[in-house]
Amino acid sequence: MIFYILKRLASIALTFTVVSVIVFLMMHAVPGGPFDGNDMPVSDEVKAKLNASLGLDRPLYVQYFKYMWGVLHFDFGVPFQSPGETVLELLGRAWPPSLILGGAGVLIGAPLGILLGMAAALRRNTWVDYLASAFATLGLTIPVFVTSMLLILVFAVWLDWLPASGWGKPYSWVLPIVAYATIPLATYARYTRSAMLDVLNKPFVTVLRAKGLSERRIIFQHVLRNAALPMVTVFLPMFIGTATGSIFVEAMFRVPGLGAYFVSSINLRDYALEMALILMITMMFCVSYLISDILYALLNPRIRTGGRRG
Repeated sequence: MIFYILKRLASIALTFTVVSVIVFLMMHAVPGGPFDGNDMPVSDEVKAKLNASLGLDRPLYVQYFKYMWGVLHFDFGVPFQSPGETVLELLGRAWPPSLILGGAGVLIGAPLGILLGMAAALRRNTWVDYLASAFATLGLTIPVFVTSMLLILVFAVWLDWLPASGWGKPYSWVLPIVAYATIPLATYARYTRSAMLDVLNKPFVTVLRAKGLSERRIIFQHVLRNAALPMVTVFLPMFIGTATGSIFVEAMFRVPGLGAYFVSSINLRDYALEMALILMITMMFCVSYLISDILYALLNPRIRTGGRRG
């Protein structure tokens, strides 16, 4: 197991390095700079002095290694759009809205998706199965910004039950959380249905039924436990992906989360903030996959033994 974890850590280090190089080169390949915007007209001399003060006149490899050295010491620089604070201080304000809304969406959507998938698997080829499958397909195919628009139109405009946007009061979180929950709900519904149907067709289920075990005991103690194994690898990455913020959801509901700063960092060529956002999200995904792989290996020893049986 230790060797398995070390291999995964080496893979994370390689992934993190490759992503940092690609993102850094892509940022600087885009024409323009942080002082080329129309809202900040400056002369070429002033622009040159500003670039020199920030080290932007140095070769790219020097800028890269200097920034990554700071990252290793948890120093992500100073954002151009808010020079009075550090990148970490700015992101400290942006994380809570994204984590609260995205996390709540996953924690609500995943259990509902599991129940929906169970119902579809246990009522295979009935109207329950068809309805659940259609709902899951719609949840995965309809873009999240379309779902957000429909929620605003129905519940904020037509019915006037909930506010269309805002962050200040908890009841304004309802529509964004519902929008966030659609993807994990649909994903888990499909995963659960497929996994349960696969387990239900295993010979040991037939043996358990022949022994006279109740259907409820077979489903909850044996089928669901075995079907949950492949879903372990999905939960944490999905939680991170949803909780780190959807640009479209946050834009539609005017949530001051990570999505808003991600867009502004690209528009303003805020290299330090843009790099920090991508590196942090990359590391969170890598760690979530590492934890998922470890859990999967613990639950399924054949993974860490290469499929060999003792």
